[in-house]
Amino acid sequence: METAGRKKLTTKELVYISMFAAIMAVCSWISVPAPAPLSPFTMQTFGVFAALLILGGRKGLLSVLVFILLGTVGAPVFSGFKGGLGVILGTTGGYIVGFIFMALVYIAAEKLFGSGSFVKLMALIVGLAVCYAFGTAWFMVVYTKNTGSVGLGTALMWCVVPFILPDIAKLLLAWSLSAAVGKRLSIR
Repeated sequence: METAGRKKLTTKELVYISMFAAIMAVCSWISVPAPAPLSPFTMQTFGVFAALLILGGRKGLLSVLVFILLGTVGAPVFSGFKGGLGVILGTTGGYIVGFIFMALVYIAAEKLFGSGSFVKLMALIVGLAVCYAFGTAWFMVVYTKNTGSVGLGTALMWCVVPFILPDIAKLLLAWSLSAAVGKRLSIR
């Protein structure tokens, strides 16, 4: 059945969406701590990349939304087994919310340019840059309000630069995993 031009999700698709929300939670628990105000290094972005590549934009976005909603209502799905609105409203919350923008960029790229490999790769890279930009702006606002002024260069050195290479490695890992999974399962 169609609803407002969209196909209803099947039970199998809902299970996959939930499964990837759980994968994102497990990935966020795989964490290398960092001294304040730096964010810990986690595998969260790997979970987001994998969800988008394996499930596609719409279902990947739904998986991200489920993950964020679970964390917002208090489930300990974020880094350090944390949950609650306080995490979202904290200095690193913008990066978590930025996952939504990453998924929206991916969806837009799929709609505008198709679902070729190059498009997917570029969509993830641009989406990651948008996530970094949104998260850094959020960090600066919250940090300034709670601690004191912080410059853009400092915020980027704390919150983005140390994570670029690990995030690219996670993107490549998700890319290779999605190719293997895609051959075995008919998820999309």
